[in-house]
Amino acid sequence: MFQRASAAAARVFELLDEDVEIVDADNAQSIEHVDGDIAFDNVSFAYAKGKTVLSNINAEVSAGQSLGIVGPSGAGKSTLLNMIMRFYDPSGGSVSIDGRDLKTLQQISLRSHCALVSQEAFLFNDTIMNNIRYGRFDATDEEVFEAARLANAHEFIKDCIDGYDTVLGERGVKLSGGERQRLCIARAFLANPRILLLDEATSAVEPESEHLIQNALKRLMEGRSCVIISHRLSMVRDCDTIIVIKDGGIFEQGTHDDLMKNGDWYPEMYNLQMGRDEKETT
Repeated sequence: MFQRASAAAARVFELLDEDVEIVDADNAQSIEHVDGDIAFDNVSFAYAKGKTVLSNINAEVSAGQSLGIVGPSGAGKSTLLNMIMRFYDPSGGSVSIDGRDLKTLQQISLRSHCALVSQEAFLFNDTIMNNIRYGRFDATDEEVFEAARLANAHEFIKDCIDGYDTVLGERGVKLSGGERQRLCIARAFLANPRILLLDEATSAVEPESEHLIQNALKRLMEGRSCVIISHRLSMVRDCDTIIVIKDGGIFEQGTHDDLMKNGDWYPEMYNLQMGRDEKETT
């Protein structure tokens, strides 16, 4: 046991000793208010030198509008979204919010205006109340209850053994995928961000929960700047702008109607998915 623990500890300290790649500039500024204008200006990205994943990406999201990002698996969609949170910095070009390059902003300040709902819903081995309150630590109990109602989570929480005081177990093991996702959406409601980022938010949930999650997400998106990544094109159909990422760049761009009329990849995949959904319904 000691030998195994020693090997694990060595790996842990190896990671802790790694230099942080994304750091604030010495003169990085805090931002108190965000309108939500997001811009990718000639953005390129490479995980390793000489291995470019994305190149010459130009896209904008005006305050209160939505951008859908679709395309084949591995095309770099999530990389674009991660650059908005500054988990990565672009290799070339810039990402900005309200006209300010993200590299000039404090990371903690930037992220306080964003909420991310990802494919994997991460929950702590704590009560449901505290898991939702992770979205805003100073929230009152009533604010947590309201966030859960908006996320369509209040009803199943009431049915849990101890209600909001139910301890979830590691990574929320006691809940279904859809229930876990609704708790994460409740967190986002509680955080009340100006910028909402959805990364395959409905891809890992059971069908009977999907419509509840979609309804909650539509409610959450109202009045916010949204960037949505989804393999299910029905999730991005109503976005103000949709971009198709393929072969490292923007392959197609426009509204749903524009792409259905003039697109190549998008209408083919949309019709394929709609036909499959109709067969499953039948």
